[in-house]
Amino acid sequence: MIANVAVIVPTLRRPDSLERALRSLFAQTRVADRLCEIVIADNDPQGSARDRVEALRAHSPWRLVYIHVPTPGVATARNAALRATEASLIAFLDDDEAAAPDWLARILSAHEALGADVTFSPIHGRAEGAPVWLKPYLERFFGREGPARSGLIDHAYGCGASLMTRAIALPGAAPFDVSADQSGGEDDALFAGLAARGGRFGWAADAWVEEFAPPHRATLSYALTRAFAYGQGPSQTAAKEKNWPALARWMIVGAGQAAVFGVAALIMTLIGHSRRAFWMDRAVRGLGKLAWMPGLEPQFYGASELKRLNRA
Repeated sequence: MIANVAVIVPTLRRPDSLERALRSLFAQTRVADRLCEIVIADNDPQGSARDRVEALRAHSPWRLVYIHVPTPGVATARNAALRATEASLIAFLDDDEAAAPDWLARILSAHEALGADVTFSPIHGRAEGAPVWLKPYLERFFGREGPARSGLIDHAYGCGASLMTRAIALPGAAPFDVSADQSGGEDDALFAGLAARGGRFGWAADAWVEEFAPPHRATLSYALTRAFAYGQGPSQTAAKEKNWPALARWMIVGAGQAAVFGVAALIMTLIGHSRRAFWMDRAVRGLGKLAWMPGLEPQFYGASELKRLNRA
């Protein structure tokens, strides 16, 4: 077999988390003849990940490629990482994730068996230290659920814990939209374009990854803000495509969700129900479909995340 798979790991000032992610990749099995390199895209203007990567280089069974991407932004980092490798199959692992030892082998097997252009894998969310009543919601929020069996699916998930056929799923020199550098959602636009071209999405049910929510993200306020942004996604995509009937439909759906789930969330909160966060989530996703307009996007990445880290 040809070694034609690269794993891209974007990172921003998470040295310990990055090390956990990289060590999980070093432990991958049954891919010695397929994995050619691991590309780390350091998105900190100060290049803070360099020393940690160099310290780990001797422990890696595969080539480590470190690149410094000083302009903060999730799409910019991913585009730069793609330019640093010529691999025809690209896997993405976030720096707050850790892959099971057979993750890459299993997602690669499913990807090729299904003939998919992008294949996603399930994620176990981890919210260590969260309040007891909130932990189930947060672990589901930061996780990813899908079908019990591998197969083709009709929708996309996020870019993390995925495998893509580069020529089809990642066209051009900069396939990720840098206008989403601060808010995220660059993968939504990428996958919407792929779907419009007839792309095929796959699911590898047995290729597991864990995602560890850092303390500042393992909170109800953070998760609900992210849920609002996720809700904006369908409406924003329809607006960018000038598909006004679809936009109207999404806004009507959002209004219904905000009203029905909002009332349910209020009642659940008043009685102190342990699942009140799930209903809040649904309500704010509905609000996001209504309040999709440019300028209302919450800022999670790039310069916004850097400012938060500088204050910490």
